[in-house]
Amino acid sequence: MNNHNISLIEKSLYDYLPSSDCKEKVLAQSMKYSLEAGGKRVRPSLVIEFAKLCRADEKKALPFACAVEMVHTYSLIHDDLPCMDDDDLRRGKPSNHKVYGEDIALLAGDALLTLAFEIMSSDETAALIGDKACRRGVNVLANYAGAGGMVGGQVIDLISENQSAPVEVLREMDYKKTACLIKASCELGCICANANESLISAASRYGECIGLAFQIVDDILDVTSSDEELGKPVGSDRQNSKSTYVSLLGVEKCRELVNELTNQAVNSLETFGEGAQELKELALRLAHRTK
Repeated sequence: MNNHNISLIEKSLYDYLPSSDCKEKVLAQSMKYSLEAGGKRVRPSLVIEFAKLCRADEKKALPFACAVEMVHTYSLIHDDLPCMDDDDLRRGKPSNHKVYGEDIALLAGDALLTLAFEIMSSDETAALIGDKACRRGVNVLANYAGAGGMVGGQVIDLISENQSAPVEVLREMDYKKTACLIKASCELGCICANANESLISAASRYGECIGLAFQIVDDILDVTSSDEELGKPVGSDRQNSKSTYVSLLGVEKCRELVNELTNQAVNSLETFGEGAQELKELALRLAHRTK
């Protein structure tokens, strides 16, 4: 990722967090703990890169970028809970609930989700990008993160445990659970730049393709990597009897699918003309990542 973008994102993320000088300071500490765990910052970086590609100042993209990362972080906190995937590690550190307890971890996720929409709909954000872009941005993120998107995908994941799900179900689950939030990030970058529908549609295609590829790579790494390399427990899909692309198609076929989706993502950037090189390189890096 672009180090300049990441520095901007991280400074803004921490600026948006509530003060720890209050009675409920443990909540603020728990929220910060998971945000500080870092990760690749793929989603907020996509917001900024697409905004810049649509000729908007990167500062206009920061509220949406931070909101997306907060939604992503809340989902990881909840995914790790004992009632979900019951994982003790996240990004090489103890999961939030292992440090703060299940109750505070649950509430920290709730608070991050709520804060995301507070940021997007604030007067400050509206003054920066306009009321129309704010409304559309809130609607896009809510749509892709909710029952018809990320949350719905998690439910499909849960009800598919201990049974062999066909590839069609797996694709719908991965589209909703993983690709939707990446797709939202790309669209939001264009929206905060007040880009036209053609550019938003091209960004959406790019996000969907790299999002699906991202999940397939995750499935590959779950069987080819180690806890230390990945920063979280490997083999958890196998232990939970979950169908994955690897279990259904094998590693080699999965790698072919990743390459196919990555090529489609790169081709979708032709709509933007010159200047999309960094996003092309990002798609390739994500396809060949090792953690």
